[in-house]
Amino acid sequence: MLLILFGTVVAFAALVYIFLTWEFGFWEKYGVKGPKPKILLGNIPYLLTKKRHTVYNYDQLYNDFKNEPAVGFFSIRSPQLMVRDPELIKEVLSKGFQNFAENDFSDTVDEKSDPLLARNPFSLSGEKWKTRRAEITPGFTNNRIKAMAHLMDEVCEHMTDYLRTQAKSSDGVATLDAKEVMAKYTTDVVASCIFAIDAQSFVKENPEIRMMGKRIMNFNFVVLLAMLVTTFFPSVKKFYKFTFIPKDTEQFFIRIMQDAIRYRKENKINRTDFLDHLLQLQDRKQITDIDIAGHGVSFFADGFETSSIVLTYCLYDLAKYPAIQQELRDEIAKAKQAGGGTMSYEQLGEMALLEQIICESMRIHPLMAVMAKRCTADTTLVGPKDRKIFVKKGTTVVLPYYSICFDAEHFADPYKYDLKRFAAENGGSKAYRERGVYFPFGDGPRMCLGMRFAVTQVRRAIVEVVERFSISVSSNTIEPFEMDPDQFMLMPKGSIWLDFKPIA
Repeated sequence: MLLILFGTVVAFAALVYIFLTWEFGFWEKYGVKGPKPKILLGNIPYLLTKKRHTVYNYDQLYNDFKNEPAVGFFSIRSPQLMVRDPELIKEVLSKGFQNFAENDFSDTVDEKSDPLLARNPFSLSGEKWKTRRAEITPGFTNNRIKAMAHLMDEVCEHMTDYLRTQAKSSDGVATLDAKEVMAKYTTDVVASCIFAIDAQSFVKENPEIRMMGKRIMNFNFVVLLAMLVTTFFPSVKKFYKFTFIPKDTEQFFIRIMQDAIRYRKENKINRTDFLDHLLQLQDRKQITDIDIAGHGVSFFADGFETSSIVLTYCLYDLAKYPAIQQELRDEIAKAKQAGGGTMSYEQLGEMALLEQIICESMRIHPLMAVMAKRCTADTTLVGPKDRKIFVKKGTTVVLPYYSICFDAEHFADPYKYDLKRFAAENGGSKAYRERGVYFPFGDGPRMCLGMRFAVTQVRRAIVEVVERFSISVSSNTIEPFEMDPDQFMLMPKGSIWLDFKPIA
């Protein structure tokens, strides 16, 4: 009896071992170099252990294989390919897009399991992606963004009042979590542009839309669970779809979208914003309220979270380099003087120093460790010296954006904050984009649709804060940064705290 039990245990253990290591010879079979994986952990151990952010695992992979155009590695037990060579990155994002047309997230949800997230172009693929993208694109024309600029002005006034009040109650200097302040700003801007409502983030302690917005983005546990399950059992995605947005949050956004539509129609309000575009879309294509809510939540989630982090890092850099901060303040004053005391939408977009600040901050503080794409057809990438790299259909291909930003081959003295990199005389950001080493908004057909809107609201907030406040890094900020493993995007532990001192 004991022998039978022992034999059963050994057999079971052997089966588990075979299951966990079955794919470990995958990249060797195709002649792609990479590190030896560990059982259960693969080559991204922090995915499971959470000791540090996974960005540090990816960065080690990138730097350990400096002479390789691509690196084969394993996420737990699933073979994945890290593409290091910039020309191959351009192939994945643009030139060979038809072979990498899906995001790695594309088949994890559907319209039944998660009606709102499943309507986000990020989650879609194929004809559905093309249709949704075509529906959204006209909502981000330059003229429409210009028409929404005054809504950003209104929120900036509220932000200034809030910061002044906080400073007044704290001996003239407000020490605040910059990420939280900037999230209030972006929440109010996006809520106004989509739902035509005043979220009142600078007035109320916990406005409902702000809390619901947090719930959209704070799905770290569900994401981790989905990644683990689908990594161990990829076929699960064929018959089970995950739910990332809680049902009460889903119903909240559907309700406020329906209320906004009803109010605007009943009162015959004509306002050139994103909601206006959605109403025109509904009249033309007869899309449902859930479709409209899906578009609205896509804009809301994409617009408030990423922009607030970019803003936080930009302000941190300006706080750390007061001479640059003052130079920008002088540029703002000159622009306003030329505009008769105000700054036009066109002037905002023409501020050269501001553009360099944003570009360099997005380089030295990447928001994501990697960008993940799904290979949609067996293909062969051709690297330097005609080296061929076979990529099997279904393979996840990761583009190591964080590591590229700190690679001295692509950026001289990469850990130095240097605005000259993006000076117009050096080719600006275009020079780096064309080389395939700078893509904070992605590139190719799946490039971020809301990029121009996001950059506009970032510019407007920076101008407001720098013109009216002297900012410095608070002692509450933990330096050097250590990325928080509990955050999906790259934010340091303890957040970023700044001191805001009103300028008389």
